[in-house]
Amino acid sequence: MLENDGAGPVPGVSADGWLADTRRSYDTVAGSYADFVRGSLEQQPYLRAALALFADLVHTAGGGPVADVGCGPGHVTARLRQLGVDAFGIDLSPAMIDVARRDHPGLRFAVGSMTDLPLADASAAAVLAFWSLIHVPDDEIPAVFGHFHRVLRPGGLVLAGFHVGDGSRLKTEGYGGHPMNVYVHRRRPDRVAHWLRDAGFTVDAQMVFGPDDSVPGAVIIAHR
Repeated sequence: MLENDGAGPVPGVSADGWLADTRRSYDTVAGSYADFVRGSLEQQPYLRAALALFADLVHTAGGGPVADVGCGPGHVTARLRQLGVDAFGIDLSPAMIDVARRDHPGLRFAVGSMTDLPLADASAAAVLAFWSLIHVPDDEIPAVFGHFHRVLRPGGLVLAGFHVGDGSRLKTEGYGGHPMNVYVHRRRPDRVAHWLRDAGFTVDAQMVFGPDDSVPGAVIIAHR
């Protein structure tokens, strides 16, 4: 999920209740968030290129089901399907899943959490976490990457996209002025790559987008 305005700096972050806060926040903004991201990929050629590369790597590895974890309203899931990938979406927010099913009725979506990923071991060809890690506290990331590793087949791919930077900010409002209560975490690519390696992945590529922007983005592609 992408960050919008309405965030302010905080001196520290507590993980207590973050899943419930994230679910409630995105249930509240589901419709307006879908409007916010609709067509956004058309304005971001480098992110489109990263998704096309990811899709090509999935095809080269033999294809198979690809989990878009934290899929939100399903716009990236739909892009992967346009690229010929057997993608399906999982999101913590039931309201987001309702919007995804409404906007993309031919695709598969389910409610679920990346902290307890409802997929069988070695059942996925790839996992996509497209700006869906930004609300996950640091101490939960190793477990999340452990779930990614568990559900991937040997050689399976993971793409993680995230905000680049340091520290965390509390987001209390966004997407049409609706109330939210989520922390937004910014991270350095080398740190995310370290977590991936510790979870058993080999890092294949790191890309930074908009390095001169106030909040750059990054994508890391790795394989099991």
